[in-house]
Amino acid sequence: MPSKRTDILLCCGSECVSAGSLKIKAKLLEELKKQDIAEEVNIIETGCMGPCDSGPVMMVYPEGIFYRNISIDDVSELVEEHLIKGRPLTRLMMRDINDKVFTKVKEIPFYKKQIKVALENCGYIDPEKIEEYIAFGGYEAIGKILIENSPQETIDIVSKSGLRGRGGAGYPTGEKWQFCYDQQSEEKYVICNADEGDPGSFIDRSILEGDPHRVLEGMMLAAYAIGAKKGYFYIRAEYPLAICRIKKAISLAYEYGLLGKNIFETEFCFEAEVRTGAGAFVCGEETALIASIEGRRGFPNSKPPYPAKSGLWTSPTVVNNVETLANFSAIFNKGAEWFASMGTESSKGTKVFALSGDVKNTGLVEVPMGVTMRELVYEIGGGIPDGKSFKAVQLGGPSGGCLTSDHLDTKIDYESLKAVGTMLGSGGVIVMNEDNCMVNLAKFFLEFSLEESCGKCTPCRVGLKQMYEIMERITSGAGKQGDIEELEQLGKNICELSLCGLGQSAPNPVLSTIRYFRHEYESHINEKNCPTKVCSHLMHYLIDTDKCNGCGLCSIKCPVDCIPGNREEKYNINQEDCVKCGNCMEACPESAINKISGIGFIPEDDSDSIYG
Repeated sequence: MPSKRTDILLCCGSECVSAGSLKIKAKLLEELKKQDIAEEVNIIETGCMGPCDSGPVMMVYPEGIFYRNISIDDVSELVEEHLIKGRPLTRLMMRDINDKVFTKVKEIPFYKKQIKVALENCGYIDPEKIEEYIAFGGYEAIGKILIENSPQETIDIVSKSGLRGRGGAGYPTGEKWQFCYDQQSEEKYVICNADEGDPGSFIDRSILEGDPHRVLEGMMLAAYAIGAKKGYFYIRAEYPLAICRIKKAISLAYEYGLLGKNIFETEFCFEAEVRTGAGAFVCGEETALIASIEGRRGFPNSKPPYPAKSGLWTSPTVVNNVETLANFSAIFNKGAEWFASMGTESSKGTKVFALSGDVKNTGLVEVPMGVTMRELVYEIGGGIPDGKSFKAVQLGGPSGGCLTSDHLDTKIDYESLKAVGTMLGSGGVIVMNEDNCMVNLAKFFLEFSLEESCGKCTPCRVGLKQMYEIMERITSGAGKQGDIEELEQLGKNICELSLCGLGQSAPNPVLSTIRYFRHEYESHINEKNCPTKVCSHLMHYLIDTDKCNGCGLCSIKCPVDCIPGNREEKYNINQEDCVKCGNCMEACPESAINKISGIGFIPEDDSDSIYG
């Protein structure tokens, strides 16, 4: 049988699968068989390669050619030209704004400033084959530590690396391990928090899908350090591919003797299993997560005691998130000094970001701590598309805050972001252009937090509802003097008095947008005007009769029949019935319909009107 002369690494992470990568694979196999070269080409399903907006993506080795936005119709030509004739298809390669073609991965600006630690193997190995993980140095760290280092020495290495928890709080990992190690208990546990619920964040899911053994090895290292014999992966049920792959990784690890009793012929014994969550955002908080694993409702508990002292079934428990666990094998293989050499004085190593929104290159990015927002948005992200200007970036999801163009040179680390009123969070970065309404954005995140609140404590349960009602009033045109000040006071009280991290951070989007975009709130309240024409209650559509040609397309497209008229009399919009969908403006061939922001139409009987 001929040896494999070509390897095709095909991204089969969730984003690329949804874009059709499995269909691409089926078509590739069909074409390879048709051309009688199926035995010469190896197709490897990998995890996320990073540029999610370009999926499906793949790399072809040994040339190292990177292809993006592959369609079924491209496969025949790709096989014919590249795999048979040796002529790579430049039309499927990455290009910059000047139409420059980037042939190899290392040339692509999206990758140039990235240093991959947690994502080191994602996109390069088959996540369902333990042999490939082992070939890339997998399970060497746990083998070395079990033989050469004591649990205390293991904790000291993590402490020396400066690694801080990547789930959002940024607590020093070595300190958490030490505290749990110091507890005297027959039973201890380690939990992988994979309950990633932030809108716009897909980091943990992608790591579990692309390199599950790395996370499992990280859990084993944590377990050895603190003296645990059992570990749980807590994953929301909305991540079926991640659940499937970590379950398979656990099964293979048992098969290879890497889980169970006397691992590497030492006294270390460890078992792992998966527990799925129903998708409650509050279960990302460690005490609520623990309650869910125990079969109770996901309510957070007051602290102290912290889980490291009294956690799962009242036993000492370390809870680390996926990205945190994915760093451990590299730290133990390459050394604490190597990891600490990256980043800033107080924020060591790298951080994975889920870059999304109004930016050219969206996807997973891993960069050293301390890069600036400008580097992330413009050099890696490629800037704002369609000639629009940058307006803001939301970091940390519903728990974070907004930054403006004045903060583009802010370093991305725990202390620098805290100083400007936001937080690193789990790594979600949503870029917004000039068309976004910051008041409406803050209301969106506040609504998310309100719906996800468990309702256990009054500040969160009642306070968020009061804040949301004020935001709803403002975006509906009924805002009044004092609303901004009331939002600020409510937000501060909720942050100070709420029981858990959800409530303590939920007001952040409102507080940060008031801090940096107060003029937009004032415009909504004082002028009943949404400057970006986003808030539907503050908009109306008007037909310019001088431009209207009487074609009637607007009337035809209207879903509520609120545009009466005829060719002779032209058309007009009945404002009482208009639902402000914008279909009429899109349908008009003469651009005779304008979108107007302001109070606009006031009903004759305005007793119940929001403008009354």
